Amino acid sequence: MKKYICVSLFLLLAFSALGRDYNIVTQGKAVADGKTLNTIIIQQTIDKLSKNGGGRILFPKGVYLTGSLLLKSGVELHLNKDAVLLGSTNPDDYYPLNEANNVTEKSDNSKLALILGNQAKNIALSGEGTIDGQGLALALNIDSLHHAGVRIDPHYNVHRMRPSEMVRPKLFLLSECENISIIGLHLRNSACWGLTFDLCSNLVIDQVAMVNRAYWNNDGFDITDCRRVKITRCNVNAADDGICLKSYHPDACNDSIYIADCEVCSSASAIKFGTASWGGFRNITINNIRVFDTFRSAIAIESVDGGNIENICVSRITAKNTGNALFIRLGHRAGERAGTIKNVFIKDMNVEVPFDRPDINYDLRGPEVDFFHNPFPSSIAGIPGHCIEGVHLENIEITYPGRATKGMAYIPLNRLKQVPEQIDKYPEFSMFGELPSWGFYIRHAKDVTLKNVRLKLVDSDYRPAIILDDVKGEQMEQVSFPSDKKEQIVIVNN
Repeated sequence: MKKYICVSLFLLLAFSALGRDYNIVTQGKAVADGKTLNTIIIQQTIDKLSKNGGGRILFPKGVYLTGSLLLKSGVELHLNKDAVLLGSTNPDDYYPLNEANNVTEKSDNSKLALILGNQAKNIALSGEGTIDGQGLALALNIDSLHHAGVRIDPHYNVHRMRPSEMVRPKLFLLSECENISIIGLHLRNSACWGLTFDLCSNLVIDQVAMVNRAYWNNDGFDITDCRRVKITRCNVNAADDGICLKSYHPDACNDSIYIADCEVCSSASAIKFGTASWGGFRNITINNIRVFDTFRSAIAIESVDGGNIENICVSRITAKNTGNALFIRLGHRAGERAGTIKNVFIKDMNVEVPFDRPDINYDLRGPEVDFFHNPFPSSIAGIPGHCIEGVHLENIEITYPGRATKGMAYIPLNRLKQVPEQIDKYPEFSMFGELPSWGFYIRHAKDVTLKNVRLKLVDSDYRPAIILDDVKGEQMEQVSFPSDKKEQIVIVNN
């Protein structure tokens, strides 16, 4: 914990030392009417301050329309209360990061963003104001221009009738930056992912309110192969994954990440490792997270591209109206060899799983599965020859809805091999289809410990609570089930 405090103090000292405030209206002559495009004025101010050693650009009350802005070393954008930095709805006002600084973000996603940065140091965005990407209007304009033949999207998603992620701007995209501070802002309405940080170090995100539900693929925060990251006291409401750790670089990884005291609501997963998982994730601490109205997993830990996941500590998770408590998956979708998942500690977790879809109030809901199924259990699943190792679950309570029926779907215990391995498939808690247990499904794992785990049912379920298939070295202590259930743990191939 001390190292994160040191990073925060360093950032505060760095920005206070700049000592120069620049009012973008009185000194920069920006027009805060929400109609006049201020991109050139703001960018010229950023360039000038950075060249002269840095400073803080103040945005007083008003609405400042802009296209892409490239942050540079030593510059802080500070939005006062009732100040709004408003993203243009004209796609011509955005440019990709590689054109800005002759670099390419190593990602399968958009390189466009409202706020860009590459190899910048000591940068910040702060205040009580709002940054609004106007994502729906921007995405619809991109869609219209594609169909008019003006701006063709070569990856247009015909099946889902929308432009690809590659042509829709994010809210932020910062690559290879160092000493970054995002404090106190209200962020909303990207046309794609919200905030992406790629190969950055010493990143602090604190007291940020993120609402990203304007369009498809609206993640909240995406942390890609970064080091020394602290995300605290944030509220994330996202139409896709809420806080997502990704790894696109085989020679890098997310290392020393601290996420705490946050609230997350998502039409996908609340906190997720993956899906991109080339390099991996290590030394990750997640503490005191409140999850609600979330369609998929409260916690999803996935390595499917050869990345290594190790030393993960998750504690004090409360999830209400959430479709799945926990999903841990080791697969082999890409990469020269399968990765690893080792030393995962999860404690003090309380989850309530509903019978109906938990994200029903979202306008843009994640796609439902295309097969009949009963409620899904939590899963810890490796693949043949590659076990998940050292998962310790302690003080866990999960309440499931029950109401399973053999008429909906049925896998008897003598047909457990019917559950597919799905070795190279996209990881998701529903990826195996109907599962033969209601509480936990654990396969291809070793040294799994369940201590003081309470599994509850609102209504009856004909399936056993836990199935262990090809699991070695399991330990169970104080594992409880509904009192009227007899055979609750099934061990096979052990």
